[in-house]
Amino acid sequence: MASRMAAAADTEVQIITGNQAMALAAKRCRVQVVAAYPITPQSQVTETLSEYVAAGELDAEYVNVESEHSALSVCIGASSVGARAFTATSANGLAYMCEPLHWAAGARLPIVLGCVNRAMAAPWSVLNDQQDSMSQRDAGWIQIFARNNQEIFDTAVQAFKIAQTVSVPVMVCYDGYLLSHTVMPVDVPSQEAVDTFLPPYTPHTILDPADPRNLNQVTLADPRENEKGVLCHGYMELRYLLEEALEQARDTIIAVDEEYAAAFGRSCGGMLWTYRSEDAEVLLVAAGSLASEASVAVDALRADGCKAGVIGVRAYRPFPKQELIEATAPAARVLVFDKSLSYGNEGPICGDVKAALYGSGSHPAVHGYIAGLGGRDVRAAELAEAVRRDAAKGAVAPTEWINCRI
Repeated sequence: MASRMAAAADTEVQIITGNQAMALAAKRCRVQVVAAYPITPQSQVTETLSEYVAAGELDAEYVNVESEHSALSVCIGASSVGARAFTATSANGLAYMCEPLHWAAGARLPIVLGCVNRAMAAPWSVLNDQQDSMSQRDAGWIQIFARNNQEIFDTAVQAFKIAQTVSVPVMVCYDGYLLSHTVMPVDVPSQEAVDTFLPPYTPHTILDPADPRNLNQVTLADPRENEKGVLCHGYMELRYLLEEALEQARDTIIAVDEEYAAAFGRSCGGMLWTYRSEDAEVLLVAAGSLASEASVAVDALRADGCKAGVIGVRAYRPFPKQELIEATAPAARVLVFDKSLSYGNEGPICGDVKAALYGSGSHPAVHGYIAGLGGRDVRAAELAEAVRRDAAKGAVAPTEWINCRI
């Protein structure tokens, strides 16, 4: 208790937007290279960082580039030579980064990217859903979702430590406008406290004129010896090691969150968080701010005598398989609300929940709902009504769209 009180005294509450929380976290983490290209609703993140650099408050190289592809490419170069690198983007900007996203993961670079979730074009929309980050879920990045501005700050600080611990880049995802442009109180630790929590980045890459190396050269299918006769990994072995790192990142995500809680008195939940779930007969599953809205729906359902609870998906990649199995075991029904769509199939979180539970011994009926695409409002009352309607369905039901007027 004494340590938590001491930590609390070493903080300052600021009323800031989610974008400002992300920028302030990057500043506290002493990023050394910021690569910037504007896109709504992300622009305020890198604009705020530019103000820090111009004012002399952040000792970093601020690189203006001509595209999102170049922004992440700059981060790849900076991280390869040992700098702590950061960028941010949204929607079609993230899609433009697709090639370097795969490169950063394959090169095992601990870059942190703020993804301010926005709907993908066409047609054009600048409003929120989660299609952008979900479309890149197989690029080899860790993906963590924040449900409010405090979690944006806390998760971003944790992300730098997670990334450099497992040598895998981290995407911190949060809902555009609903969080990015909404002001909330954020408890901001001092620079000294963050410095104590986050050690300097020690790169695993080697850049030494006296010891020249090739980085990420063409790799053939099968392992082969280098010029010194050492048998080196082929492409498949390198992919195996990246997957192994993602799987091992589960323990790191949990451990870093526990370290953060010990230092600052706040936990984000590790792989997932729950609300009123212990005795729940029906569980609402979602990511980001939609999961917070589901908590309001659960309170209304409980007042009506329905034993409902929430599972908030925090880490989406790696997926919280074991945690979901344990959290859903007592429930009869699980309703998954996706703000994105795996076209021709169902919501991506819903599909992953079903896959995680298959053969696990946890056998709730899992029903999927598509909600909030392109910024369509999703109210707690609509989520609660979906639960009430769902009670009349059988064990297998098709994906349903909430508030879609067709």
